[in-house]
Amino acid sequence: MRDSIRRALEGENTTSVEPKGERELVVTRIFEAPPALVYRAWSEPALFQRWWVPKSVAGIALLSCAMDVRTGGKYRLEFGTEGSDSMAFHGRYLDVVANARIVWTNDEGEDGAITTVTFEDLGGRTLVTFHELYPTSQARDEALQGSAAPMPEQLDQLADMLAELQG
Repeated sequence: MRDSIRRALEGENTTSVEPKGERELVVTRIFEAPPALVYRAWSEPALFQRWWVPKSVAGIALLSCAMDVRTGGKYRLEFGTEGSDSMAFHGRYLDVVANARIVWTNDEGEDGAITTVTFEDLGGRTLVTFHELYPTSQARDEALQGSAAPMPEQLDQLADMLAELQG
């Protein structure tokens, strides 16, 4: 058992961000919520928008969020500030199994990863594994310094939202 999962099972609900092999990145976190609720937070635009953007990134918001979370569906996320330039990220859902797995492409550039998020039931708790496979080791290393860096904060925000939703 990976050390990060063992710590989480013992009550240390920390996010683990680890490189794997030459081109992979794996993020794990256990949530105090059932898989169906955690899956909803990843697949329903109104919920996704509440936690995805790290609050520490002042002024940046998820301006639009279109998600057709089904195998063959597409997504488009637009980030920016009101009245200024924005950035869009988009891709396709390759495999979706409700409450268990979402696999998508990141099609905005040639360094885009294939992302797989799994939701494993731990008796009312959920182990989320966020796995990205990059086309090159350089793309993976850039992600470790860039887009993956705020993942602990994002997943803390997700945990807070899930607690709120459960009352």
